[in-house]
Amino acid sequence: MCGRFTLHIPPELLAEIFGLTSTPFYPASYNVAPSQQVPVIRGMADNGQRELALLRWGLVPSWARDPSIGSRMINARAETIQEKPAFRHAIRYRRCIVPASGFFEWQVEGGQKQPLYLRIRESSIMGLAGIWEEWKTPEAALLETFAILTTTSNRLIEPIHDRMPVILHPREYDLWLDREVTDPEKLKRLYHPYLSELLEICRVSDLVNSPRNNSPACIEPVAAKVP
Repeated sequence: MCGRFTLHIPPELLAEIFGLTSTPFYPASYNVAPSQQVPVIRGMADNGQRELALLRWGLVPSWARDPSIGSRMINARAETIQEKPAFRHAIRYRRCIVPASGFFEWQVEGGQKQPLYLRIRESSIMGLAGIWEEWKTPEAALLETFAILTTTSNRLIEPIHDRMPVILHPREYDLWLDREVTDPEKLKRLYHPYLSELLEICRVSDLVNSPRNNSPACIEPVAAKVP
């Protein structure tokens, strides 16, 4: 799964990587958590260009009675996404890329959970496959939310967790954001686990366990404990 991640690259670089026509503003975050407002990249319907939008993490389907359902929908399983009522409209018409610098997982060691940080070895950015939706409040206010797709883990992550986020290669960005592609079958080839040798992993402080902690200290490597 993917329950925490980071985004701390300069907005100018993000605009260059994703071909944005304007430079967005967003604060660096070293501990992005569900329910927070998060930058995502999506295609615009009117002109085909890309935009950065701030959406809340935790997808709320348009038919939901209240937004609390979003707390249970931070991730969507890629293998079944087109079958689930909450996701099958979004996977056809509302895909987005969630930019991240890296993500966290937790491994049980000696009865305690040790936070681990994973990132791409030779890149400052990873594009996570996402979907988004709109929900209207009783007062007709619009709430936009998203979920991150997950797939089976690669060899590096498998000993820690059986799921990992779908990490898109830059060459796959265009297909994922193409609003003309509405057949989910054409997207299945993107759901493969990211290659283990392209990722690196390190132990980090338990500061990340609390969303209140949000500083570079959350991703600083720590040494393994001596038995």
